[in-house]
Amino acid sequence: MLQIPDSKMERRSALKNIGGLFLVPAFAGQTLQAAKKPVLRVGHLTDIHLKDEFSAPARFTSCLQHMQQQSPRVDFILNGGDVVFDMNKENLGTISKQWQLYNSVMQAQCSLPVKYCLGNHDIWWNENDRGEALYGKEFAMNQLGLQSPYYSFIQNGWKFILLDSVHLDIDGTWYIGKLGEAQFSWLENELNNTDKDMPVLVLSHIPILTAANLIEDDIVNKWVMLGGDMHTDTAKIISLFYKHPNVKLCLSGHIHLREKLIYNNVAYICNGAVSGAWWEGNRRETAPGYGIIDLYADGSFSEVYMNY
Repeated sequence: MLQIPDSKMERRSALKNIGGLFLVPAFAGQTLQAAKKPVLRVGHLTDIHLKDEFSAPARFTSCLQHMQQQSPRVDFILNGGDVVFDMNKENLGTISKQWQLYNSVMQAQCSLPVKYCLGNHDIWWNENDRGEALYGKEFAMNQLGLQSPYYSFIQNGWKFILLDSVHLDIDGTWYIGKLGEAQFSWLENELNNTDKDMPVLVLSHIPILTAANLIEDDIVNKWVMLGGDMHTDTAKIISLFYKHPNVKLCLSGHIHLREKLIYNNVAYICNGAVSGAWWEGNRRETAPGYGIIDLYADGSFSEVYMNY
């Protein structure tokens, strides 16, 4: 005898099956959506090299205004160093004027919090003034309110590590890119004591890893990377990062070229220079600009280089 199914029971069964098919994907989608939630938008300014020539103050003002008009709004700025044009061999009077100019522009034009690291042009290495109390990194650190040239902080679920990548070479005549033993131990300890699920962004002035400096003229039969162009302890740092997969992104400046390089799932990004070719146009194919980085709850990020 043919049995005709109860229509109400059939509908209930059908609804149950539909729920079974779609409830899990919907829940997974909500979880994914929550993980991809943007938690921070960061502006990366580097190599401003501010001076009272080439209309640099007005052009830097345009850059700050351009960045602060972005939507969604930038939460804070990471400044990658070379804030002023050059402190290296200048006298104290010239240095003071450069910093006064920078501070006046920032006070008038920037409403965002700023975190700094030092660039090679922010360090006072005039040998005639070696005995001065503010010789070396002290003058710039005082101007920027830094207690240490390297430090870390946590914001909105991300850890930020700001490194001091500029040091005098062995002969004391010029600089070299490295951390040194004390800072490397500090970095190792910072990563060891960071929750493995917390994503990490690293900021340095000199690139930890770069290929862009190989784009040089007059190459004959080999390429040469100078110790002031890229970290000389690159292999050691990369080996450390390999032990900590939560290191996601390393930002740098210094070479004034826009570059994005991925190695061992870490993105190494150089965001050109606010000053371009030191306020005299493009540096090779890279126009004056800055970076915008959107950071997400799941440890991913998106980024773009803005030609202001």
